[in-house]
Formats: sequence, C-alpha cells, structure tokens
Amino acid sequence: MTLESLRYDGAPQRRTQIMAALRRSGFLSVTDLAEQLGVSPMTVRRDLRRLAERGEAVLVHGGVSLPPGGAAGPSYLHRAQVNPEAKLVVGRAAAALVAPGDTIGVDSGTTAAAVAHCLPDDFDGCLVTHSVPVLAQMLGRPRVRVIGLGGEVLHENQAMVGFAALDLLQRMRVRMLFLGASAVDARGVYVRSEVELTAKHAVMEIADEVVLVADGSKFDASAPVRVCAFDRIDTLVTDVDLPPAVADAARRAGTRFVRA
Repeated sequence: MTLESLRYDGAPQRRTQIMAALRRSGFLSVTDLAEQLGVSPMTVRRDLRRLAERGEAVLVHGGVSLPPGGAAGPSYLHRAQVNPEAKLVVGRAAAALVAPGDTIGVDSGTTAAAVAHCLPDDFDGCLVTHSVPVLAQMLGRPRVRVIGLGGEVLHENQAMVGFAALDLLQRMRVRMLFLGASAVDARGVYVRSEVELTAKHAVMEIADEVVLVADGSKFDASAPVRVCAFDRIDTLVTDVDLPPAVADAARRAGTRFVRA
C-alpha cells in the first residue's frame, strides 16, 4: 500500500489521513508511516497515541490497528433513527433561511441531511456537499446544481474526505453552510472523531455564514473533538430552548438563535 497522499504538514490532517489509510489496511507500521509522511517516528507515535486516546485506534507492537468492531461510535444509519422528528423540525427551520437561487454547503451528518431534505421546491441554486446521503437525495432534484466533493468514503459518516475534496473547496465559495455536530456545550461544537475535523474546517472556511443545526439531544451529548467555539458560528438552529450556559456563550459571541 502506498501512502504518498499522506505527505502534509498539520497534525490534525496527518491523523485524518492516517485513519483513512488504517480503515483500508487494518494495520499500519510506525516505520512505514514515518517514511511516507516525511516525519520522525516520534511524531508518528505521538499521532498514534492521540488516536488511541480518542478510541479510534489501538496501539500494537510496531504500529497501530483498528479497534475491535471497526470505527468507534454509532453508525450513520443508527444515528439517523435517533430523534428523526426533531431533526426534520430543525431541517425545515434551517431550510427556510435559504433563498431560491442561493449557493449553499451541506455538511455530513443526519441533521444536516435533514436540511437538504427540507429545501423548498423552488430552490434552484447550487448545493455543495461531501455527504453521500445528501448527494443521493439530490438525484431527485434536477433543478438544483449539485457539486459533490470527491475523496475517500468514510463509511461511519457516509461522507467523502481527502485531498480531492480539500483541493476543490479551495476554489469555491458558498453563501451559507449548514454544519452538523455530535455535541454542543458552552465551549462550542464537537464531533466524535478527528477524521471529521479537516473536512469541517475546510467547508467552514469557504462559507459567508455558518449555520449550526442541532436537535435538542446534542446539548446532553458528549463528544471528544472540538470543531470550534461559538465565535465561528453565525446562526444556531435547534428545536429546544438553549441551556443557560450555551445561551450565554452564544449571546456573547454574537451567534443568532433560531428556535425551530
């Protein structure tokens, strides 16, 4: 297996691509990773320890392997069955923010997919996404221009990540991005895996406005990897009143609150 695509600088990007390669092979050696990444074995071991601390990988003699049962965290299909009515309520409220000819981005995740599902019938703008379920939904919307961000498919998230997606994003702009999350608290927005982080940051960078969509269960949930604080969120759409600490953090950051 070649890991030439793993040559890059930032630690989060390194770990994202390590996990993508690990999902393909099931095992990676420290020696091979250090050579292909162009970094020291010590740096590789530091990355692997971080992945192991997150529960995404298991350290073994000479390298790293996937944990028993594959990736940590519930599958996409299971998450889609959690609070489906609330997600549709949030999706409808968020989709109401979209003008007919807008250019929008839709993140991976089940609540973000609900936004795409709820787009008004007269929407004839452009939708940019790396979510496979959203792309599938858009097959029935021929009036919508759809740009799919290519890359390797992460089965747990049913999303595409990698340099193909990141390179294309650098040449794009969307007026509004609908951002998903695994958990939300007063410190910001969280996801389950560092593998998701690079793609989320990349789509946030090209958006004029970032709209966080989160059903009420996300305020009681826990996830280990922080995406951003509220100063990166322009609008928060949810179906419940915000917990006081979250409401205060959003207010201080200037985040608009939309109660679905």
